[in-house]
Amino acid sequence: MSEKKRTYRIMISGGGTGGHIYPAISIANALKEMHPDTEFLFVGAKGKMEMEKVPEAGYKIVGLRISGLQRSLKLSNLMFPFKVLFSVAKAFKLLKQFKPDVVIGVGGYASGPLLHAATKKGIPTLIQEQNGFAGLTNRLLAKKVDKVCVAYENMERFFPKDRIVMTGNPVRTDILSTEGKRTEALKHFGLSADKKTLLIIGGSLGARTINNAIAEGAERLVNEGIQVLWQTGKFYIDEMMERTKDIDSKSLKVLPFIKEMDLAYAAADVIISRAGASSISELSLVGKPVIFVPSPNVAEDHQTKNAMAMVSKEAAEHVSDSEAPEHLVKESILLLMDGQRQELLKENLKPLGKPNAAKDIANEVIALIEK
Repeated sequence: MSEKKRTYRIMISGGGTGGHIYPAISIANALKEMHPDTEFLFVGAKGKMEMEKVPEAGYKIVGLRISGLQRSLKLSNLMFPFKVLFSVAKAFKLLKQFKPDVVIGVGGYASGPLLHAATKKGIPTLIQEQNGFAGLTNRLLAKKVDKVCVAYENMERFFPKDRIVMTGNPVRTDILSTEGKRTEALKHFGLSADKKTLLIIGGSLGARTINNAIAEGAERLVNEGIQVLWQTGKFYIDEMMERTKDIDSKSLKVLPFIKEMDLAYAAADVIISRAGASSISELSLVGKPVIFVPSPNVAEDHQTKNAMAMVSKEAAEHVSDSEAPEHLVKESILLLMDGQRQELLKENLKPLGKPNAAKDIANEVIALIEK
């Protein structure tokens, strides 16, 4: 009679943005699928979006009073050392209470104190770095943790080579199945099968530069016989609807948020997107031609570095945020009219997709526990 496996106890820490939270949830889901009785405790930063998103996904989360240093001279920076000390103390307390077999960090403020405490206590640790340019928290932790799961090549610039595992970034499984959905997708969004479709996604909150460029150039796109499926983000929907109200609504679909992303991807011939790590990982699996417009408002300009890693492989096009007002619509039209270029980008993009990333990371976690 085989011995019953014990219940694994796993702590996952990090957050601040969807780019950290969704991979964390995907890893937990993959582990739960492999070992259904696994017990999880997430650790986030109080007041950040993980405190809402993680419970929505069905997991328990505890918050630390931690935040980043502000780039400008602010009074809150004086509190930073105290927040770190209090958070590290609470992290030690949580580790003592929960007794995890392994601690996972996905980047963001909260993962620093917890991973630091875990390494001090000799608990097995793993970090997952989503970007091509490693975040500060993960760079500081790299020499102390047991494994570093990455999504880009040449990450030995930041991490010890013997601890790096190339897994890719975990993505939402619902977007993987776009095959054979084009007819359904066009019908769903009220689009024509006879026209090329440009999909614009600036993230769930939207991207002002991209939105402004599309609002200015929407009429030109429609006049070129292109139909536009445009997610503006909830903050911009009213303004963008007003600015484009005189353009034929059959060819211009303006939405605050697109829930059915599998259908949006299936309908698209070319996609305009920011260059966050999760977006790049998703779009690599979708395998459609992309123009990346990296956000300049992120730490260490990592979106530009992500995008340029794709451009260097001729797997995507790039328009900088500052050049978008003048060049984005023009570049979109050129790409939509160039079938040969589209095929080359698709061919080079698809091999970069890692559909089993969450499962591969889960296997690394289990190997650490069983070691």
